[in-house]
Amino acid sequence: MLAADLLCEADVAQEDLKVLISEADIQARVAELAEQISKDYENSGDLVLVGVLKGAFIFLADLSRQLTIPRVIEFIAVSSYGKGSRSSGAVRLVMDVRGNIEGKHVLIVEDIVDTGHTLEYLIGMINSHGPASVKTCALVRKADRAEVHVDVDYLGFDIPDEWVVGYGLDYAEKNRTLPYIGIIRPTD
Repeated sequence: MLAADLLCEADVAQEDLKVLISEADIQARVAELAEQISKDYENSGDLVLVGVLKGAFIFLADLSRQLTIPRVIEFIAVSSYGKGSRSSGAVRLVMDVRGNIEGKHVLIVEDIVDTGHTLEYLIGMINSHGPASVKTCALVRKADRAEVHVDVDYLGFDIPDEWVVGYGLDYAEKNRTLPYIGIIRPTD
């Protein structure tokens, strides 16, 4: 496949994007995570996967298709970045889960853990619904940016403190559909 074909979107110039994690590496890691999650929840009944919109939608879809256990999918949406490259610092609930998760095992599926504030908030929100358990799964984590400690039970990749796009991750709502994760330089 040509590099131009991999770009998939005209949102960034090719010279402004550096591949950090290849499509093949992502797919291999997602398969490993699905195998481990399936093993850990094999006798737990339906697992409720709570995907964090918008960034986790591609990761959630690929992960859920590879699970070998019964599962239900829910979504939650929060905001802390808006359309820029700097977090406002305040996490705001945009959409709560719609189904009843009381007494059920829940796995929060997140695209990225940066400072940890969003995941900490999400864990609190989900716990307010009275689930049997809450665990977390993140595609990527910037460990060097952590401001609060949150456990990531299932982690795809640790990455450097760079702005990343692709595989659901965006910059100003662009570049989500790249099949790999790339580094760009934000302009704001």
